[in-house]
Amino acid sequence: MDGLRFRTLLLALSLSSFQAAAVARPVVCSTTLEAPAVLLSDTVKSAEPVEVTRCSPVQTTEALMEERFYSWTAPYASGVDLLHQVTDLLGIAVAGPQGNRFMGFGFPDQTIIWDGTAVENTYSMLLEDQSDPIPWRTVDIPNGFSGSLAEDVTSAGPVEPQHVEVFSPVRALW
Repeated sequence: MDGLRFRTLLLALSLSSFQAAAVARPVVCSTTLEAPAVLLSDTVKSAEPVEVTRCSPVQTTEALMEERFYSWTAPYASGVDLLHQVTDLLGIAVAGPQGNRFMGFGFPDQTIIWDGTAVENTYSMLLEDQSDPIPWRTVDIPNGFSGSLAEDVTSAGPVEPQHVEVFSPVRALW
C-alpha cells in the first residue's frame, strides 16, 4: 500500500505546475584573480590573490530581440482570446511570448509604443556592443588631382641617386 501512495505522490509532483522546467542555454564562465577579502594575520606580509570563477547564462541576440518585442504586448495569436479582449478594454497590459504576464496598466496603442521603445533601445545597445569605442584612424590617400601625368613620366636621362633617410618621419594618424 505504501508503494502505491509513493507512486501516486510521485506522479502528482511530476505533473504539478510547481515543477520548474529545465532550460538549457549556453553558459560563459570567466576566471579572475582578486584580492582576498580579509588578511589572515599581521605576520603574513601579503596574502596571495584568490582565483574567482563566475558563470552566467548567455542569451542569443534572436532570443533577446523576441523578448523585447513582446515586453508589453502579447503576440497576435495569443492576444485574441477573451482574457485579452477584456484586459485591453480595461487598459491592463498582459504580455510576454505566451501572453500570460501582467505587465501593468496601458491600452494596446500605448503598449505597442512601449514595445517599439524597448526594441529601439535594445537595437542601439546591440550596435554599441558591436563597435569599438575608439574609431580606427588611417592616413589619407594622396590626391591624384594635385599634379599632372606629365610629371609622372620619367625621362630617358641618367637617374640621380636619391638620399635615403635612416629613420623615416612618423606622421600622426589624426
